[in-house]
Amino acid sequence: MRVSIKLKFSVFLAALLILTVVVLSSLVLRGIELNQQSQVEGILAQQTRLVNLNVRQAYYTEAVRLEPEVFLQQNGRRLAKALADSTGLPIALYDMGGKQVGASFAPGESELLQETLNYALQNKIAYHEQGDTLLYAAPLDGPEGQIGAVWIQYSVQSYQEFYARILQLFIWAGIAVVALSFILGYLFFNRFAVAITRLKKSAASIQEGNYIAESPVKRKDELGELGQGIYYMSTSIQQNITAMHAEQQKLEQAIEKLQALEQQQKQYIGNISHEFKTPLTSIKAYVELLNMYKDDPQLLDDATNNIGKETERLYEMVEKVLHLSALEKYDFENQAEDVEIGALLEDACGRMRGKVEKFALNMELHLEPAVIHSDRESLMHIFINLLDNAIKYNVPGGIIRVENELRMNERKVVIRIYNSGTPIPEEAQEKIFEPFYTVNKDRARKTGGTGLGLSLVKQFVEKQGGTITLLPSDQEHQDGVTFQLIFPLVI
Repeated sequence: MRVSIKLKFSVFLAALLILTVVVLSSLVLRGIELNQQSQVEGILAQQTRLVNLNVRQAYYTEAVRLEPEVFLQQNGRRLAKALADSTGLPIALYDMGGKQVGASFAPGESELLQETLNYALQNKIAYHEQGDTLLYAAPLDGPEGQIGAVWIQYSVQSYQEFYARILQLFIWAGIAVVALSFILGYLFFNRFAVAITRLKKSAASIQEGNYIAESPVKRKDELGELGQGIYYMSTSIQQNITAMHAEQQKLEQAIEKLQALEQQQKQYIGNISHEFKTPLTSIKAYVELLNMYKDDPQLLDDATNNIGKETERLYEMVEKVLHLSALEKYDFENQAEDVEIGALLEDACGRMRGKVEKFALNMELHLEPAVIHSDRESLMHIFINLLDNAIKYNVPGGIIRVENELRMNERKVVIRIYNSGTPIPEEAQEKIFEPFYTVNKDRARKTGGTGLGLSLVKQFVEKQGGTITLLPSDQEHQDGVTFQLIFPLVI
C-alpha cells in the first residue's frame, strides 16, 4: 500500500512530539516528586528535632531525676499526647526494646512497620508510605544519647493531589499539542509534497525527452536548489545530446576522412611501387643489354654510369621513405637550444654556394639577427632541402632569395625562400607536401627528385613548433616559387 510522504512526515512529527512530551513530562514530574520528598523530609526532620527538644526539656524539669529510660517508660503516654498537641501530628514513642511507651494514635503492627522501627532504634531515619500517609521513624535522643524512637504520621494527600493535577495537565496538554502539531505538520508538509510532485513530474518529462525551460520549484531552500539542479541537469542533458549529434556528425566525417586516408594510403603504396619500379626497370634493361652485348665498351660505360645514378636515386628514395616513416611513427627527442636563425641561414647558403655557382644562379640574402629555440640539425636539414629544391627547379641564370622578417608584436620570425623557377600550378599547391607527389614527374626523374623532400621538411618544421606554407605567386612575386616558414622567437 502506497503511503504519501506528507502523511509519513506528519506521523513522524507526531511521534517525535509524543516522545518529547513524554520525556519532558517525566522529567518535570520527577522533579516535582523529588521536591515534594525534600519538603516532607525537611518538615519531618524539623518536627523530630522539636520532639527531641521537648523530651529533653521535660526530663530536665522533673523534680525527681530518673534514668532516661525509666523516665520515658513512666511519662511516655503524657509526652506522646503533649507532643501531638504541640506539633499537630500523630506521634508514638518507643523505648530501646521496641516497646511502645506512648502514642496519640494506633500505628498498627506489620512486618514493614517493625523493620522501619528497627532502623530508627539503630539511630537511623526511615520511612515508608501507606496510601496518602507517610510513617516516619527517627531516633529519640535523651540527655546522654538515644533512649528510643519516635514515630510520626504525616499526611501527603495534598502533595499527591497536586502531583495528580500536574500529571493530568501534562496529559491534556500533550494531547492538544500532538493533535495541533499533527494538523499543522500535515498542512506544512503538504507544501513540500506539492514541490516534490513537481520535481517528480519534471524528472519524468526529462526522461521522455521533453526538456524543461525553467526550474519547476522556486524556493529558497534545498528543494529550490534541487529544482535548480534538475533544471541545470535538463539543460546539460540537452546540450550533451546536441553535442553527441554533433560528435556523431564529426565521427561520420572522420570515417569519410579515414576512407579517404585509406585511399591515399593505397595511392601512397602505388606511388612507392611506381617510383621504385622506374629505376629498377632501367637497371634491369641495362643488365639485359650488358648480357647481350658484353664486348661493347661504350654500352658498358653508359650502363655503369646510368646504373650508378639509378642506384643512387633508389638508395636516396629508400632513405627518405624510412626517415619519413620514422618521423610519423616515433617521437624523436629534439636537442633544442637557442639558435641564431640569421647565422644558421647564412651557413646553409654557404654550404650550397658551390651548387648555386655550378648552375649559374644568383643568390641574394636579406637576413636579420633572430633567436629561436629549436634543434639545430633539424633546422639545417630544412633549409638545405628547400635550398636544394630552389636550385634544382630554377631556370638558368635565375635568382634565389633568402630573407627573414621579425614580427615583434607576434613574437615570431618569418623566413622566405624564393626561387625564380616555374610557378607551381594552383591545383598542385595543396598536394605539394604529400609524400611522392611531384608536379612534373619527367622533370623530377631528370633532377633525381622523389617527391619526399617537402613532406620531410613539413614534418621537421612542425616538430620544431613552426609552420610552412607555399605562398601564391601573385602575393609575393609575379613568377617563381616562395616557401614561407614561421617560428616562435625567444624573448
